[in-house]
Amino acid sequence: MSDDRQLGVDLFNEVWREMARTDRTPDDDALMVHMAHASVHHWSKVGTEANTARGEWQVSRVYAVVGRGEPALWHARRCLEVCERAGLVDWDLAFAHEAMARAYSVLGDAEQARRQVEAARAVQIAEDDDRELVHKDLATIPL
Repeated sequence: MSDDRQLGVDLFNEVWREMARTDRTPDDDALMVHMAHASVHHWSKVGTEANTARGEWQVSRVYAVVGRGEPALWHARRCLEVCERAGLVDWDLAFAHEAMARAYSVLGDAEQARRQVEAARAVQIAEDDDRELVHKDLATIPL
């Protein structure tokens, strides 16, 4: 495995661990943001469009978690654009809409958030487990 791929994987996974923590400090939040961006950077060198979309999704999620709606929306849009350009469907597309919904929610735009939740639910997802995961995540978005 190349160094960039390994770093992309390791950083992506570490961001997930950080997001799960309930005792993060503002410095931890800043580090989490930097790790998410670094993961996308490394994936951009060796990954596929799917890796790029998933990385942009994670960056958007991190910004939503720390309450920064504007960058969350910017990265959610990037995720959706990559999915559309690359023809990514199924749960990648559903999660792009989930990211949009979550970002709009952080920004206080409940109407746009609801529209994006509806768009995510409308995506055809082949695997039951994947569909359940998307719907579970959508249920956590404050509308």
